[in-house]
Amino acid sequence: MADGERRADHRRVDRSEGFGERLLGVLLDRAHEMPPQLIAPLIAEEVARVGGRDVSILLQDYAQELLVPLPGRRLVVDEPEAIADSPAGTAFLRASAVEVRQADGVRVHLPLLDGSDEVGVMVLTLDTVDDDDRRLLRRLAGLVADMLVTKHAYTDRFFQARRREPMSVAAEMQWSLLPPLTMSVPQVAVSGAVEPAYDIAGDSFDYALNDNILHAAVIDAMGHGLDAATMATVAVGAYRHARRSGINLSEKYAYMDKAIAEQFGPDHFVTAQMMNLNVTTGLLQWVNAGHPAPMLIRDHRVHGRLEGPTTLPVGFGGEHPPISQYQLQRGDRVLCYTDGVIEERDADGEPFGEERLVRCVEAHPHKEIRAAALWLSRTLKQERGGRTSDDSTVFLIEWRGGAADHLVVLE
Repeated sequence: MADGERRADHRRVDRSEGFGERLLGVLLDRAHEMPPQLIAPLIAEEVARVGGRDVSILLQDYAQELLVPLPGRRLVVDEPEAIADSPAGTAFLRASAVEVRQADGVRVHLPLLDGSDEVGVMVLTLDTVDDDDRRLLRRLAGLVADMLVTKHAYTDRFFQARRREPMSVAAEMQWSLLPPLTMSVPQVAVSGAVEPAYDIAGDSFDYALNDNILHAAVIDAMGHGLDAATMATVAVGAYRHARRSGINLSEKYAYMDKAIAEQFGPDHFVTAQMMNLNVTTGLLQWVNAGHPAPMLIRDHRVHGRLEGPTTLPVGFGGEHPPISQYQLQRGDRVLCYTDGVIEERDADGEPFGEERLVRCVEAHPHKEIRAAALWLSRTLKQERGGRTSDDSTVFLIEWRGGAADHLVVLE
């Protein structure tokens, strides 16, 4: 098609808000019964209706280093793109669209957001882009993300696309256990990363935002392989059950302790850090069961450690621990990590250590929490010479202290 013909076609495309609503409505109506393998051609058809072409759906790989193409009829499948250095990666990390002008039009990279968790990126080409296009494409990308999240439970294809190397059974269990890696709302944000992505076993984290309380836990089950993964699964399951029962932090510890002791006996244990954050006031409470103390980050500097009384690891029958608390300031971040981060030895046989962790934390230039967690995990691995002989997990909490009531007001 000649350039003049393409521009003429572009002028004929209806991108009014009324047309967009009808188009998204058709997509939503069809999506309910759509088999997973037909999601790709449906998306391509919808993009074509708004004058777009050359559609790619890129998903985050498990190592959180690449955006890999989802195969599918009528989708463009090119080489994976680096999250750290590509327009698609920039859209992914910043959760905002990136436009790249090309000879044949504008290549638009749209973050696929499930809530605030980045599923991946949708990429397409338009002849030109205006505000009507951007509004419609933003809404289309949101609906596509919801479809991918919904349909992934019905098929293995999305999992297979994200895998770049063989995955252990233990890692398979742990990935199925993890919540979305990122959550961001006006009052609070969290983000985590785990290593080694394809062989993780005993590390995990969990969280839930219940009204104005963020509940969060980071756990590290002893050992490696299936034994550690099984113990981590029981620990997180017991934590979720206790959390949903409405009991306090000290009682959660006791419940988890009993579950691990009864299931695995006296020689097995799990270290745990459990926290409650009031997202309205910024009051942080925590219980430490043999876990490294979290770091408080303020103005991109490590302000200190959140020290407090500790109790025995979960499974050892420790006394009910006292609940520590600290008043956060707006913008504060709390970094939780497992001992694999600081105990890994470098090429000279020296432990990585807490001081080097502090230097890495203070060196990162990113403001967005998703980018910060990914950058920190990747930098720690590089600083260790690529070595990850033990599970290594980082989990960030950022208290923002904003309000969300305006989101329910329809203008």
